This record gives sequence, C-alpha cells and structure tokens, in this order.
Amino acid sequence: MSTEFASAKLTAGQLNAIIKKLGGHDMALRFLRDELSVSEPTRSWREEDGVIYFSVTSDGTTGKDWITRLESKGFRVGDYAKQVLRSPDFKPTSGVTTEVAVLKGMLFGDDDRITRKICTEADKREFSKPNAELACLIREKFTDKEIEAMGLTWIVAMHEPIYDSDGDPYLLSADRGGVGRWLSAYGGRPGHGWNRDGGFAFAVSQVSSQH
Repeated sequence: MSTEFASAKLTAGQLNAIIKKLGGHDMALRFLRDELSVSEPTRSWREEDGVIYFSVTSDGTTGKDWITRLESKGFRVGDYAKQVLRSPDFKPTSGVTTEVAVLKGMLFGDDDRITRKICTEADKREFSKPNAELACLIREKFTDKEIEAMGLTWIVAMHEPIYDSDGDPYLLSADRGGVGRWLSAYGGRPGHGWNRDGGFAFAVSQVSSQH
C-alpha cells in the first residue's frame, strides 16, 4: 500500500480526505465501480485568447438601490462609486441581456494599457461601451474566488464615464484586491493608466427581452 501511496504522491490523510469528499466508504466503492461520476463545476464564464466572456441580464435596479442591494449582501461600495451610482447619468435598463467581453490587462504592454488605447482595441474587435450598471451586475454575479480564477484582481466596466461632484470622470469596477468584495470607481480620463492584473469589460451585444 505504501508503494501505491508513493506512486500517486498522496498521503494516507489525503486519500482519506478524498473518500470523505466522495461521501464516505460506500460512495467511494460506487465511484470505483463506475456507478458514480465526478464532474468539474460548470463555470458561468469562458476564456478565449485572453478574453473572458459571459452574460448578464439587467433588472431595472437604480443606482441608489444598487448601493442598498450590494451592501445588504456584504459587498462594500466605495465613496466615489456611490457618487457615480447616485448620479442622474446612471441610467439602469431592465430585461437587457448583455454578452460581455473582458479584455485582460496582460493583452496590453505597460505603455499601451491606457483607457484610450484599450477602447481603440475594443473598437477593432467590434465591442461597444456597456451600460454603467454592468459593473454592479459583475460584482453581484462573481465571487472574489471566481474573479481570482479568471486571473484578475478587478474588472472595470468601460462605460461612458460618469462625473462626480467635483467634475472628475469615473468608471465603476468590481474589485477583489485588499479586503475584497468591493464595488469601486476609478479615473475615466482617456490617458488613465492601468495595472496588468485587471480586466476591461465591454459589450459584445445587447438583447432586450422586453417587447
């Protein structure tokens, strides 16, 4: 037995843990008899060539209601994000399904990872600017672990910038960095530079289910 453990590079404790995961001794035997299968959990996103794709559907939640909704679920909403959400320029939609493409920061060189050039690349791929509510939908849809599994620290929605009370433009972002579970807001000027550990969310297409 010890030889088999060594060849599998598993300790007795790890094998015991696997049996527990399968549901105990009887379930482990069923697995060995091919009466029980183990499958990977399905992801609600896919990645192709450094671009992450998924879909979200809006439900008419206003910016102010997003603050309440997210905070009631344990998310943190930054001060600048709250200003954006309370702005009259935050205009929610209802029943609109958006196919989202997230360009990973690693697709861009350090000198090219600025808002203007990222948007130019999105234009080449025929992606469009999403509604600002996309950042809220992303924050609610994915756990920090899922964002980490994408290889990202944050996902910023590349919507039309919304201005704060001082007249500065901001973009909403779902963040897991630091203490995590944040909806934040970052500078929306064309020359704003970004780190490579984030992603930039655009709309591939939008379909309304309203008639």
